[in-house]
Amino acid sequence: MRLHLLLLLALCQAGHIARACSYSLRGSWQIRNANGSLELPGTVPGCVHSALFQQGLIQDPYYRFNDLHYRWISLDNWTYSKEFKMPFNHSKWQKVNLIFEGIDTVTKILLNKVTVGKTDNMFNRYSFDITGMVRDVNFIELRFQSAVLYAAEQSKAHTGYQVPPNCPPLVQKGECHVNFIRKEQCSFSWDWGPSFPTQGIWKDVRIEAYNICHLNYFTFSPIYDNSAQEWNIEIESSFDVVSSKPVGGQVVVAIPKLQTQQTYSIELQPGERIVKLLVKINKNISVENWWPHGHGNQTGYNMTTVFKLDGDLNIEKSAKVYFRTVELIEEPIKGSSGLSFYFKINGFPIFLKGSNWIPADSFQDRVTSDLLRLLLQSAVDANMNALRVWGGGIYEQDAFYELCDQLGIMIWQDFMFACALYPTDRSFMDSVSAEVAHQIRRLKSHPSIIIWSGNNENEAALMMNWYDISPSDYPMYINDYVTLYVKNIREVVLAGDSTRPFITSSPTNGVESTAEGWVSYNPYDTHFGDVHYYSYSNDCWNWKLFPKARFVSEYGYQSWPSFSTLEKVSSKADWSFRSKFSLHRQHHAHGNTEMLYQAGLHFKLPQSKDPLRTFRDTIYLTQVTQAQCVKIETEFYRRSRSEIVNGEGHTMGALYWQLNDVWQAPSWSSLEYGGKWKMLHYFAQHFFAALLPVGFEDHNVFYVYGVSDLHSDCRVTLTVRVHTWSSLERVCSHVTRHFVIKSGEAILIYKKPVPSLLRRCWNCTRQSCVVSFYLSADSKPLGPTNYHFLSSPKEAVGLQKAHITALISQQGDTFAFDLETSAVAPFVWLDVGSIPGRFSDNGFLMTEKTRTILFYPWEPTSKSKLEQSFHVTSLTNIY
Repeated sequence: MRLHLLLLLALCQAGHIARACSYSLRGSWQIRNANGSLELPGTVPGCVHSALFQQGLIQDPYYRFNDLHYRWISLDNWTYSKEFKMPFNHSKWQKVNLIFEGIDTVTKILLNKVTVGKTDNMFNRYSFDITGMVRDVNFIELRFQSAVLYAAEQSKAHTGYQVPPNCPPLVQKGECHVNFIRKEQCSFSWDWGPSFPTQGIWKDVRIEAYNICHLNYFTFSPIYDNSAQEWNIEIESSFDVVSSKPVGGQVVVAIPKLQTQQTYSIELQPGERIVKLLVKINKNISVENWWPHGHGNQTGYNMTTVFKLDGDLNIEKSAKVYFRTVELIEEPIKGSSGLSFYFKINGFPIFLKGSNWIPADSFQDRVTSDLLRLLLQSAVDANMNALRVWGGGIYEQDAFYELCDQLGIMIWQDFMFACALYPTDRSFMDSVSAEVAHQIRRLKSHPSIIIWSGNNENEAALMMNWYDISPSDYPMYINDYVTLYVKNIREVVLAGDSTRPFITSSPTNGVESTAEGWVSYNPYDTHFGDVHYYSYSNDCWNWKLFPKARFVSEYGYQSWPSFSTLEKVSSKADWSFRSKFSLHRQHHAHGNTEMLYQAGLHFKLPQSKDPLRTFRDTIYLTQVTQAQCVKIETEFYRRSRSEIVNGEGHTMGALYWQLNDVWQAPSWSSLEYGGKWKMLHYFAQHFFAALLPVGFEDHNVFYVYGVSDLHSDCRVTLTVRVHTWSSLERVCSHVTRHFVIKSGEAILIYKKPVPSLLRRCWNCTRQSCVVSFYLSADSKPLGPTNYHFLSSPKEAVGLQKAHITALISQQGDTFAFDLETSAVAPFVWLDVGSIPGRFSDNGFLMTEKTRTILFYPWEPTSKSKLEQSFHVTSLTNIY
């Protein structure tokens, strides 16, 4: 590292040799508050909260009630400053720029006490010309204004009419008017997260000096030419030409593995110049496509682009290029009114299986590439192929999208507008245009991104009248909506990227919304587009309540994170479901009550007289309930992919809410803060399997559908087993004849009246028995074993308390847990506390006396540590 720096300095000082130089201002800065009572060092990239915590001036912001105690931090105006010496002779450079990749959010920037510029958009990149201001020794200041106070000022200044909502619900304990600032919307609070409106330099900052010309940005898009049946790559480069004369030269683009090398002559006139190149891929070489996880490989090719310009100026860019096509198919469906809504990747229809992504932390400097890899690998390990980057968070860092490219995770990318109406004054619109153009340039080369979406739920908020808008005002608000998302964002997207679809909102009716003037009378129409669905008062075991929609991009149920996760940010006084802490941490109105209500429909609630035991058991039961609810709903969507019932169906996507957590609290997530798997995530491994049997009942008849995401037909049999709760010996078993599940289809493969099924199994009743079933080929199981409850577990007859033991042994980098049970055990939960890692399966129904489960540690651990931390729970343990 030191050698690299010395070489850099030597190169920069030799101005006659180098034509550009970059000097990073990352690292140590000084931070002070408005009245100067606090002054401390802080790290860039970073934020004020992190600096205060690192200096021991505050506790962990997530501890107990600190989100309220530390509200003062966000209400103060902070200043970042740094003195630095230029490592090169600045007078030898024609142009010197100060570059900020991301500032959070509202600042006035001064260099040597001269104002350089202002910022007001967290999502934009800022470049300031400091050629005439820079000295040998410099002093830079960023004077931040509280985002909370700025948003309030902007709202107050918008005197013509209200732009709702003014404030979040009181239960969220948040700040107001977040829709008036281009900042992470959930940083003012959400129904799963705290209010921490941060201030800071959250991305890279550097000085760039250059002569002749400089490459501002480099972006590209692979495009398939259907008529010529060949791949092309459109490359776009932006130059700042500071030479007084035109700059000529050549561009050489090389992709060695595709035996492609092309040379172009260019001439750059002085000023800002755009160079567009079309690279034709050698037709005689087979190009391997990029495929989503579970559908093929994520093949990429190394591409080098070298600009050889006058004055011995060489600029080289290396990139990974992937080839894939994406289509959003909205076309008539036989037997149904409305239109389809599904994605084809490389011409193949793909069912999107996955979840919704929110920011992984309130403080982005804590989100490392290791954490992103852990969370995204966990998505893939649960058989997901898609995530929706939700519009109330951030456009994620480059490492996120690079990992998604590598892992085969398709990304539905929202623009950062959520659950609100927005102003449309000129300064706001200009800021949004710059934001969208920058993000399109930054992200469009990633094959993982398959769609741009204008916002989260704002069409629904407007048309379902969440904010009690009077009928006479509707035309004005609809005009604002169209102005922002259609005339502004959509136009910028279409100008910057023609390779993937754009929709104005989620949920939306797609082309039907467009036909209705960009806003649909009913954005939740199941015959078009995508829907979001939530219901906490209805029984989640009743599949008939779920929307048989074309695509379901949000749905879910809450649960509490594990005790080991909560323990880090709480004290003993908090360890009760009805403690002040438990109420404070719940940001969804009536959320704790709704969880217990849903659990009580099918399970007995914990009955221990020990308050701590009751708390831990209740946490467990909320995870059981959540996992079972989302399982039933997801399986309904997966089995609906190939059928139309009463005009509804052809469901081609299920993205549950939500994948990850921003802090330690009850939420809809399947991954806890830090990455620990909830029971739901283990269930997702099964209900997102490529080949899956799905069982359900209708009018006292038990049905099983075979669901396939495979690219080829599959010849299988189905084994149906009936087990009694009172014995580990199964009662009866039936194997069907062979049948074929066609590629990409869901078909009925088994149908039996429940009384007839039970009659074959001696004395079985609905209350005394449970059904399991799995697919096989050549007598080998394919995919997961599924199960179906014939009655609520709280009505089970013969269910005994199971005594489960585990013998732990190490097998290379993994550990084997050899389990033995004394009785049939539903929802067996293995827990090793805070030891990072995951099991091969968890939350399972144990109907055999023995079973071996593997544990994959994420950090080095030992058999003795696992034995000390290990705890096992099953359903009867909480009664």
